[in-house]
Amino acid sequence: MKILNYIYDIIEKRGAGYFILIDPDKIPFEEAGRFVKICEESDVDAFLIGDSLTMNGGFDKYIIEIKKNTSKPVIVFPGAVTQVSASADAVFFLSVVSGRNPEHLIGKHVLAAPMIKNVGLEPIPVAYMLIESGSVTTALYMSGSQPVPRNKPEIAAATALAAEYLGMKLIYLEAGSGADNTTPNEMVKVVSDYCSIPVIVGGGIKTPECAKEKVDNGAKIIVTGNFFEDKKNWSLIKDFAAAIHKN
Repeated sequence: MKILNYIYDIIEKRGAGYFILIDPDKIPFEEAGRFVKICEESDVDAFLIGDSLTMNGGFDKYIIEIKKNTSKPVIVFPGAVTQVSASADAVFFLSVVSGRNPEHLIGKHVLAAPMIKNVGLEPIPVAYMLIESGSVTTALYMSGSQPVPRNKPEIAAATALAAEYLGMKLIYLEAGSGADNTTPNEMVKVVSDYCSIPVIVGGGIKTPECAKEKVDNGAKIIVTGNFFEDKKNWSLIKDFAAAIHKN
């Protein structure tokens, strides 16, 4: 519970937290250390590491490199059961509750659970909800799931509440990497108001103003990733953090 409690503490102390998602296939190993140092100096609260394909291999080596360059938690954001690393601090144990594909509700979890236990990694149960974004994202394609229609916040709220009742600790509203549209503010608000566990929002967030809108509507964690795969945007990380943190 160490990292989960850290997340809860960040929310309590700062009003909302800011996590950076790093795709090892998109930010080269040689640049990863410098990138996380810039993120930490810019007031990022934690790092999520993962991707859907892992084309380059060396996942554990990549985690070790990240850990060497930051004091912030490093959390596995798995796109496959092979993405388990004893070097990380925790893993988001994701269930794609927005879909009806049993492999992503329980199937892959049965394979991953013993691996997580054997390496002593802290599992954090997360209800992962894919939200219609206007394009077919990698997460949507790889999961084989239908997204929640973006104009149906009541479906998202009912799904999130069911996940909370099943024991999930966090709700993740995901529009997808590089999404055309972010999760609608109305949906963020309805889900946040309806549920008592923290809501994470990610996908398509490209400006500090957009990030602040999600927080103002109840999001407790903002995740950005794809936007910072372009080095020209690294100077904006501090602006995102300032917009997200209330305290």
